[in-house]
Amino acid sequence: MRTERMPNPAMLVPEAMPALMALNSAITATGVDGRVLALSHLRASQINGCGPCVAGGAQQARRHGSTDDQVHAVAAWRDTPWFSDEERAALALTEAVTRLADQADPVPDQVWDVAATYFDQKELAALLLNIAMTNAFNRLNAPTRQQAGNW
Repeated sequence: MRTERMPNPAMLVPEAMPALMALNSAITATGVDGRVLALSHLRASQINGCGPCVAGGAQQARRHGSTDDQVHAVAAWRDTPWFSDEERAALALTEAVTRLADQADPVPDQVWDVAATYFDQKELAALLLNIAMTNAFNRLNAPTRQQAGNW
């Protein structure tokens, strides 16, 4: 296991963590299913290799009612029977938004249109903010080698 390079940047800038937590609270307040948000967080964190966020996302997903099968198989969600169509739409959107540079059309219409059948504009906004926040946390934790369990 590698050692942390420095404390989490959001902890070193006094106003940063409260601002990030306030945004998380606003996302939660939209009413989007907490399980969907947690699975999205977990999947983006897996893609980005963020240990603390993968561990936290798994705990959060369980707290919001995800089964062990879902938590263990979220990386292979396309090939398992344990996800609803709504969860699949959120996971597809999560992957596209997290991997923006991997395709010429970062979020293809097919991915967007399927998500838009399950989420209204406010819910899509919350889901996009959740994905963006997850990616922000991943990009703070991974380069500084934050360790799971240290928070």
